[in-house]
Amino acid sequence: MRYRSTRGGPEVAFEDAVLAGLAPDGGLYWPTQLPQLPLGWETASSPADLAKLVLPAYMGEEAAAAVADGLDFPWPVTRLPDDVFVLELFHGPTAAFKDVGARSLARAMQAALARRGERVTVLVATSGDTGSAVADAFAGLDRVRVAVLYPAGGVSNVQEEQLTARRDGVRAFAVDGTFDDCQRLVKAAFGDPSLADLRLSSANSINIGRLLPQALYYLWGAARVWEDLGRHAPLEVVVPSGNLGNLTAGLLAAETGLDAAGFLAAHNRNDFFPRFLAGEVEAFDFAASVATPSNAMDVGAPSNFERLYSWLGEGLRQRVVGCRVGDAATLERMRETAAASDYLVCPHTAVGLEALQRLRASTPATAAVPALVLATAHPAKFPDAVIEATGRRPAVPASLERFAEAPKRVEPLAPVAAALSAALLAWRD
Repeated sequence: MRYRSTRGGPEVAFEDAVLAGLAPDGGLYWPTQLPQLPLGWETASSPADLAKLVLPAYMGEEAAAAVADGLDFPWPVTRLPDDVFVLELFHGPTAAFKDVGARSLARAMQAALARRGERVTVLVATSGDTGSAVADAFAGLDRVRVAVLYPAGGVSNVQEEQLTARRDGVRAFAVDGTFDDCQRLVKAAFGDPSLADLRLSSANSINIGRLLPQALYYLWGAARVWEDLGRHAPLEVVVPSGNLGNLTAGLLAAETGLDAAGFLAAHNRNDFFPRFLAGEVEAFDFAASVATPSNAMDVGAPSNFERLYSWLGEGLRQRVVGCRVGDAATLERMRETAAASDYLVCPHTAVGLEALQRLRASTPATAAVPALVLATAHPAKFPDAVIEATGRRPAVPASLERFAEAPKRVEPLAPVAAALSAALLAWRD
């Protein structure tokens, strides 16, 4: 499999695309072709086995095996009334779906670096869950150092505990700004010639090595739904969306063989993508991000829109339906889900559930279609929001308890490129 930047340029191998993160021209790598799913993928006995079946076509047997080694936690599906199936992706080390991509990328990257005898510095901008998942996945690896940038005051207390836990080879920077500022600083660093000898790479979903494994859980979730239903049926897939990496992975799964009736991109008040899909704004007409209870989705300028648009163009409007959910409706959906099903969800998952209810109400034919809703984070990562919405405090899983008492380390950072460059150069020295 070969990869090319969304902005053109030469084809490169998977290993080169992963280690570079961002293409030299500033574009995002994407496969030059999309292979069809192998026969029998529905019968995979575990996420790791599914990885070994599906991923070799994209990255080779060795890298696929390395990825599979990190997929050692369950991806259960919970059935709610009216054929709503919630794919719980929060049973990994940091209790968020980002563990799937982060652990996959860490193992693939470490294997490639060891073979080459090289080292890299990974930069990651996070609006909440990505940074902690990446920091946890890469911590202690001898060929990788990680710098995590997050918006100061823009993440939950639990998320900040995870982000700032002291780890070998990891630095956390609290940026005086928004997630978009963090993302802008990371992109500027890749173009800074003074940092060239640091061998920078990325671990956001702009890195193809993190995005590809995320396609697996759409397949896993669909197979579990079909088992529960006792039949095969096209699914309405509901994706709580921010930087659009998750949605991109789902559309890739559908393009290669997943039977999806449609995709619903569920956004909070950061609604560029739903507005684009509705024809209200032009491509790349981004806006500044705003703060919401579903903070990991507070993205005004989603990076993966470039991948989606270069791949599908205006055809996105035929492939995806978008929905914008406000703050009050998010909390109300959390309350109603707890009351009706005795099931607590995080604000991000609630955005997805609310968007599905609106779609079914506005388009009655979709009410008869089973829905697979991605649950992106454990509710205990957002205790204040859950308590406000439901009056109940979510139980804290063991994976999160360890962060509360862990020693912390964090550095303030001004939202200017020169500040990040200086910090990284000092780290080198």
